[in-house]
This record gives sequence, C-alpha cells and structure tokens, in this order.
Amino acid sequence: MNKLCVKIVKDLEKELKHIEIENDDILITSEKCITKIRQALKETRKIVLTNEFKSKSDEIEFFKIIKPRLVSKFIYYAKIFKVISKVPKGNVKVQKKYLENELRVMQTYFNDHLLFYHYYQKNGHHSDELFFLRKNKNINIQFDFEESYSDDEFTTNLDTTFSKFKAFEKAIIYFNAEIVKLDSNQNNNSYYLNNKKSNLTWTAKKVYLVELIYALFGTKAINNGQIEIKEIAETFEIMFNIKLGDYYRTFQEIKRRKLSNTKFLRQLSANLEKQIAESEK
Repeated sequence: MNKLCVKIVKDLEKELKHIEIENDDILITSEKCITKIRQALKETRKIVLTNEFKSKSDEIEFFKIIKPRLVSKFIYYAKIFKVISKVPKGNVKVQKKYLENELRVMQTYFNDHLLFYHYYQKNGHHSDELFFLRKNKNINIQFDFEESYSDDEFTTNLDTTFSKFKAFEKAIIYFNAEIVKLDSNQNNNSYYLNNKKSNLTWTAKKVYLVELIYALFGTKAINNGQIEIKEIAETFEIMFNIKLGDYYRTFQEIKRRKLSNTKFLRQLSANLEKQIAESEK
C-alpha cells in the first residue's frame, strides 16, 4: 500500500514541477498546484481507508513520512497564495514589513511546538507509536486542523504538525527570497544596463526565454562562444526586467518535453516565415 501511495506522491511532484515551469505567475501556479494536490490527497485517502497496513511500521511510515510529504505541499502552496495575494500595494518598506511578519508567524509556530520540532529535525523514533498510529490518537497531543479531530481514519496525533514543519521550512525560504528581491530591486523592480534603464519587459513565458538563451549559447552566436550561460542569462534578465530563477532546472524540463524540445524556437521560425511572406504580397 505504501508503495502505491509513494508513486502517487512522485507523480504529483513531477506535475507540480511542470506547473511551476509553465506558469510565471505564482498565484496561478499555486492555484493549479493546490487543485492537483487535492486530487492526490483524495486518491491516497481512498487507498488508506479501503486497505489495511501490513504492520505498525508501515502505518508509522505512512503517517510520519508519506502523508506529510503530500500534505506539506498543500499547506505550502496555500500559504504562498494567501500571503502573496495580500501583499500591500505600498512601497518596498511596507511590503518587506508584511513579509517579515509572516516569517515571524511561522517561526512562532516552530517555537510553540519546539519539542516536536526537535523530534522532527532529529528524525526521532522512540515515540513513533504514540505520534503516528491512529489507535493512539489523543486530543492532548493534537494541535492542527479541525479535520484531524473528525477524520479518525486518516489522521494521527502529529502527521499534520509534521506537514506544517515541512511546509513552513520551504515557505520561509521562499519569503526570504522575496525579501532579498525587494532589497535588490528598490526602483520598482527595474534593471539597468550600462546605467540606462531598460524599458523592455519579457511578457512571454520564462521557459521560452530560457530556451532562447540556451539556443544562443549552443550556436556560439555571442562572443564566438567564449561566454558562460550565466552571463547571457543575467544580461537578458537586465534587458527584459525579469528574474529567471533556476534556469538550469528549467532547461532540464525543456529536455524532457514529450512533443518538442524547441517549442518556442519553432514558433519564432514560423512567425518569421509568415512575416516574410506577408511583406512580399
């Protein structure tokens, strides 16, 4: 049973990566990811409710590791959506203060559950049967989600708490990165090239720009090929007022495309041919 649930989680993770790469708007990304996660949770819950674990260790593995791996993704994207959708429209100082407050809220959660967080961090085992077997549910240990009190067949004392730990750790990294971005882009996220502000903005998908960058690098069209991908990427970021993020990972996803590895370049070629044809009429 656990192997089947792990497969659901792994398949979900692939889908989530694809969604993140194909969508530049974090709110759209979060919303789509949440929809996928809900579906995976329903599938997993059905499996657990219609089957029995072979042993205590299997049940512990599911509620301590597998389920938090799934639920943490839901909590993470829900947190991102909720926070980013409410970022104030004020200046950088106001926005930083808002995000820093969210960081404090999450840090407070860790502090309030410090004993369990240490157990989570050190991958403790001595209380696993108490924390992660459904038959040992105890209202004095449960802290999270109203559902945990009503859904006895799919929750234990701490599986949701462990899910929050995983989600908040990832969310803290995300919000800290957003704060760094605000610090480095004081002038309304404008970038400068040779002390001149670029008025150009890349409005297509980020993945398309990454495709173009790697194409230029591969053809040695810039500096006779005596240049690194990083330098090309950073120049395009400045030129088009955009942050590409982990463009190497994006390139790996481009290579795994099923239909076409060069979707954007084919589109460019087709559009150019069309323009040429129309100009000759």
